[in-house]
Amino acid sequence: MDTQPLKPLKNRRARPPRQPGLPLRPAGRETAAALLSWYDAERRDLPWRYSGRKKPDPYRVWLSEIMLQQTTVKAVIPYFDRFTQRWPAVAELAAAPLEEVLQMWAGLGYYSRARNLKKCAETVMREHGGAFPASEALLRELPGIGPYTAAAIAAIAFGVRATPVDGNVERVVSRLFSVKQPLPAAKTEIKRLAATLTPARRAGDFAQAMMDLGAQICTPKRPSCLMCPLQQDCAAHAKGIEALLPYKAEKLERPTRRGIAFLVLREDGRVLLRQRAEAGLLGGMLEVPSSPWGDDLPALTEALRAAPLSAEWWPVPGMVVHVFTHFRLELDVVRALVPVEASLNFWSEPERCRWVARRDLHAQALPSVMKKIIAHGLKEV
Repeated sequence: MDTQPLKPLKNRRARPPRQPGLPLRPAGRETAAALLSWYDAERRDLPWRYSGRKKPDPYRVWLSEIMLQQTTVKAVIPYFDRFTQRWPAVAELAAAPLEEVLQMWAGLGYYSRARNLKKCAETVMREHGGAFPASEALLRELPGIGPYTAAAIAAIAFGVRATPVDGNVERVVSRLFSVKQPLPAAKTEIKRLAATLTPARRAGDFAQAMMDLGAQICTPKRPSCLMCPLQQDCAAHAKGIEALLPYKAEKLERPTRRGIAFLVLREDGRVLLRQRAEAGLLGGMLEVPSSPWGDDLPALTEALRAAPLSAEWWPVPGMVVHVFTHFRLELDVVRALVPVEASLNFWSEPERCRWVARRDLHAQALPSVMKKIIAHGLKEV
């Protein structure tokens, strides 16, 4: 979900805010008209957006929507620019090696998105002749495209009357209609209410306007109601509870997993990396070999059974901590310096391992947690 600091209004074409004492006007058809008027004046200038009569490029819309899942606009823009420069159309991306795609994606997180990005591009080329389908139903059949992304692509790229509902839209709609049921249980009702606002024309602009409103004005904390073009329509604002909505069910505490990472340095200045299995967390990415991640930190003597080779291991002071969506990871790091002729243990699957020069580490498909491990392990080396 993206939120950005409020920018000054460019002009005053949007409807003035509701004055104190004016009656609430229930959200409806005029809500969409007011929001589109505001969007025409205040839309964010983003590299995947199109204005005027130029038609949106479905490839760029799809790419941006996949990147924006669970990631902010600010973080996505440089990745989007690099991807579109390297692969300007879906055909080029489909033909790219997966490892190269993962390498370009490194640091953006949620790496299953990158693997599905490649699969989706291949599917579009193989089954749709290189053209993204326009219908939500067909889009949802493509790898990595769920209900929200399908609706977003259909509306923004093809003008279909579809209603994408992300975190920003959930917040706007829950406040407009004063939805008091907590999330996630309220998602179905919020989706239904959002669909009642979606206009038959300019559905894509409306979807992006809702996202912009949530990102810039109807923010999670301290919404800027005085600048909101929908203040007169907002039931939560009329009741003075806009800052409390949407209600959210209490989150369960993330469990903690622990393990020991083995950072192997070779005398010629290379570091041992291993490619993870395609399936599962960080699938297909490179890793620093480690013991299995479990509830308890294993004793070093026990963890060494998973070491990639036999060596003299030295503990690195401190700990690496990384928070994933569903758990917190705590890793101790041990380091070893080995000769060039050192051989790997068979259980480390040598065919998946590689020795990478330290100067080339920045160009590898390393997720953030592995970069942390390497940086921590190379301290004072």
